[in-house]
Amino acid sequence: MTAGTLYIIATPIGNLEDMTYRAVRILGEVDLIAAEDTRHSLKLLNHFDITKPLTSYFDHNQQIKGERILNALRQGKSVALISDAGTPCVSDPGYQLVRDAVAENIPVVPVPGACAAITALAASGLPTDTFTFAGFPPSRQGKRRTFLSGVNKLPGTLVLYEAPHRLIDTLNDIREVLGERQVIVARELTKMYEEFIRGSTSEVIAAVSHGIVRGEVVILIAPGEVAPEESEPLENVLRRLMAGGTLSIKDIAKQAAVVSGVSRSEAYAEALRLKNDLHHT
Repeated sequence: MTAGTLYIIATPIGNLEDMTYRAVRILGEVDLIAAEDTRHSLKLLNHFDITKPLTSYFDHNQQIKGERILNALRQGKSVALISDAGTPCVSDPGYQLVRDAVAENIPVVPVPGACAAITALAASGLPTDTFTFAGFPPSRQGKRRTFLSGVNKLPGTLVLYEAPHRLIDTLNDIREVLGERQVIVARELTKMYEEFIRGSTSEVIAAVSHGIVRGEVVILIAPGEVAPEESEPLENVLRRLMAGGTLSIKDIAKQAAVVSGVSRSEAYAEALRLKNDLHHT
C-alpha cells in the first residue's frame, strides 16, 4: 500500500484574507486534519466551508496522537497539519511528526503562508540578511537570563516570541543582559490593532508599561557589536552555561552549538565530558 501524504499547511496569523487558495483546496481534499486546538481551528474551517475529520495534536498528546496520525498515513490517507496560527513546526511539536514521517519515507509537502516571525522581521527595518529565530524564552527569570546570555553574541537580528503577560519582564531581562539595543515589539500582526513599537530597550519598556498588552508578541532585537569571529571557544561557552545551574545538558549543548558554530552532537559530547570531569573533581 502506498503511504499517504502529510501536508504542512500555514494558516493566517490574524487576517483571514491571508489564507492561500492552495491551503483552502488541500484542506478540503485531505482525509484528516490535525490541529493544535480543534475548537480554534474549527472556526477557520467553518469560515471556508471545509468539513473534514479533525483531531488534536499538541505538546501534551503528541506521542499518542502522533502514532495515530502516522497510522493513517501508513494506510494511504492524506493528513494536513495546521497550528492555531501561522506556519506549523515553528515553536510547536509539529517537527516531531514531520521527523517521524520522513523516517518512514512518507511524503511531506509544505504549503507556505503566514509566519509571525517573518512578517514582523520584514516590517521591522532591522537587518534581514542574517537573523536568528529563537522561539519563546524560558518563563523563569534565571533560565531566561541564561538563555539571553547564550544568544548575546550571535550575529544578525534576534527574533523571539513572547506571551503578553511576560513581555515587560522579558524586556527588562533583555536590557539587563544585552544592554541598550534597538528593540521592536510587534503585536496583533495583520489584525485591526497591529502595532510596531520601536526604540531603545528602555524606550520600548516605557511604551508598553502604560497599558495592557494583548495578543501574541514578536520581539526583534538589533544585532550587537560583537563580531562573529570573536565567539567564545566551545569549552568556555559550556562552562559558562553550566555555571548558571539552571539548564539541562541538552539545552546547554543546544545553545553552545549555536554560539560556537559546532554541531549539536559535538557540543553534547563535550558537555557530558565536562559534567563528568566536574563530578569527579
